[in-house]
Amino acid sequence: MNKKKVTSSDVAKLAGVSQTTVSMILNKKYNVSFSKEVIQKVEKAAEELGYVLPKRRTHKEAKREKLLVVFCPNLTNPYYVMLLQGIESRATEQGYALFVCNTQRDLKLEERYLKMLPSLNPQGVIYTCNPSSCYMPMVEELSKKIPIAVINNQNERLEVDAVELDNSKLGRIMARHLLELGHTHVAYIAPPLTVRQKQRSKRVEGFLKEFKEAGLGENVIIKAADEQIDKDVPGIDSEYRIGYDLTKELLSEHQDLTAIVGLNDMIAFGIMDALYETKYKVPGDMSVMGCDNTLLAQMHYVSLTTVEHFVIYKGRDACDIIMKKIKARSHRYAGIEPVSIYHVEYEPKIVMRGTTGYPNMKKRKINTKE
Repeated sequence: MNKKKVTSSDVAKLAGVSQTTVSMILNKKYNVSFSKEVIQKVEKAAEELGYVLPKRRTHKEAKREKLLVVFCPNLTNPYYVMLLQGIESRATEQGYALFVCNTQRDLKLEERYLKMLPSLNPQGVIYTCNPSSCYMPMVEELSKKIPIAVINNQNERLEVDAVELDNSKLGRIMARHLLELGHTHVAYIAPPLTVRQKQRSKRVEGFLKEFKEAGLGENVIIKAADEQIDKDVPGIDSEYRIGYDLTKELLSEHQDLTAIVGLNDMIAFGIMDALYETKYKVPGDMSVMGCDNTLLAQMHYVSLTTVEHFVIYKGRDACDIIMKKIKARSHRYAGIEPVSIYHVEYEPKIVMRGTTGYPNMKKRKINTKE
């Protein structure tokens, strides 16, 4: 038969005092004064009964769970879902849970989540895109207290750990692929090209630079969505609609295009649907390209030519950086906490499928009326 566990009420009964008095004396709470006699009585009773104080975690320790916070600008683009998949797979292996902050590219929402961090008390933070520039000082200051990794645009100078993406290089290899096929009149469709979203502009600039170096810069049409789109809460089809609507505009304005590029795969899907509706053959009448190599791009009936830049691996690497930093902070070297900045980058590659080909030099006029 199991021996009955001794409680504080047993100690109180033997010492002839209240349970509260026992608790305060044994927990060394000195905000109330007790006589030396009472203290000795309680301590002696506890010793006689073999009472052991239950181990208590501090308030901070109680909240210090194995948690990582991930900042995401939206969850409607498969690119960010792929990043989260990579982060979560590695975090789960290490016993960490994720708290995802969907900022919807809203400054107030991003600020709100940043201010929530002390109450969440995470052991690390991952940004799946660059922090807004106005909050960068806050993020860099925070990185001195807990590990932070940013999956960022390489062209932005950050003083934190980063898994980098050279968006300019992505744009250049997309342009090079079309130039090698012989396309000289092309269009590039993008979300709003605002100051806050420099990574988008860098991708477009890289694309345009390659055509300029080939002496064909004037033959590139850049079609960007209105800024209001970034101010609205993104819908599941927001980027698809950008591709679809702007392609319809392009077809009514320009008759000599032989290729249209989407800044990402979701925009490219919208481009393809608009072309199919207008009876264009892809790639016979118009070549189409995307970027990110999402799952839908790989499907047989889509077969989108796109750019692979190893998105899931980037998520894993960002999580690995956090784990290394956590370990380094808990295991000091010669009594000193090591300071390091990690930078990881993957080389992007064209994945050529069925939506790009040689240009059809025969001009084709289509009635674009609905």
